[in-house]
Amino acid sequence: MSTRTAPSPTGCSSRCVDVDRPRAARLGLTQRDVAQNLLVSLSGSFQTSPSFWLDPQSGTQYNVVTQTPPPQLPGVQELQAIPVGGGGDPQLLWNVAAVRPAGGPAVTTHYDSRPVIDIFGAVDRTDLGSVAGAVGTLVDAARKELPRGSELVLRGQAQTMQSSFTGLAWGMAGAILLIYLLIVVNFQSWTDPLIIISALPAALAGIVWMLFLTGTPISVPALIGAIMCMGVATANSILVVSFARERLEHGDPPLRAALEAGHVRFRPVLMTALAMMIGMLPMALGLGEGGEQNAPLGRAVIGGLGFATLATLLFVPVVFAFVHARRARAEGG
Repeated sequence: MSTRTAPSPTGCSSRCVDVDRPRAARLGLTQRDVAQNLLVSLSGSFQTSPSFWLDPQSGTQYNVVTQTPPPQLPGVQELQAIPVGGGGDPQLLWNVAAVRPAGGPAVTTHYDSRPVIDIFGAVDRTDLGSVAGAVGTLVDAARKELPRGSELVLRGQAQTMQSSFTGLAWGMAGAILLIYLLIVVNFQSWTDPLIIISALPAALAGIVWMLFLTGTPISVPALIGAIMCMGVATANSILVVSFARERLEHGDPPLRAALEAGHVRFRPVLMTALAMMIGMLPMALGLGEGGEQNAPLGRAVIGGLGFATLATLLFVPVVFAFVHARRARAEGG
């Protein structure tokens, strides 16, 4: 068994101290005695046996460390001449061990107390997602050839990106569910809230279409813009459906109520959507220094609201008329 020491004061590579255990045992020494004496000589006694001195006048506490002065260990010969002692008589290091050069990593890194070898890579002139996907494919292929007990893990910004995407995706799904439940409470119906959120798939399609058209990769700002778009699209659908319900209560047939809602609510819905889309236009263009960072947010909102507005004015009234006409026939029959 060997004990590895730090690089020598002369700038040489690391040294390996091979202890002759049978000879050391005859002299009353153990591997631990040799290692502890080397540690005290090279790094000080504070790590093995901390001791302090309290100044009685000032009350200040000082660390007391025993260590061989570095100038007295200029090379390997001086290191071999240091005394090592245990239960028996002190001996010189060269009597029980041999010091030889040994190769080793220049930097030792640990992650969660486990030794690791880090391979760093940077993204240049492309998006993080495509690079992470390509690297992930290489990592999956290399896992089959790993020795037993080894593990290959992809960490860094790619891991942060995946966790962010997962959290925002669950957040979007939760937002849609929460919106639906709130509308159920307000409308006292399970059907009309489904008609209202029927415009949201069109909003998602518009977001994907706009990002694809502009060559914008999916990112955290784009997902935040998608969540914003869900709220505005739902609000516009509520305007249409609530007015159509009012016309139904006044005795209009479902088709006429839906057409009247689309006609009367055309201007409010269009004004709300255009105000948001025009406001997001400078951000979508990425103007100014660092503007490209938030450009996906504006593009997602513009694309999603464009499709959602068309669905709110054209598709939602059709669904409303179909559902309520079928319900009226069922009640009449």
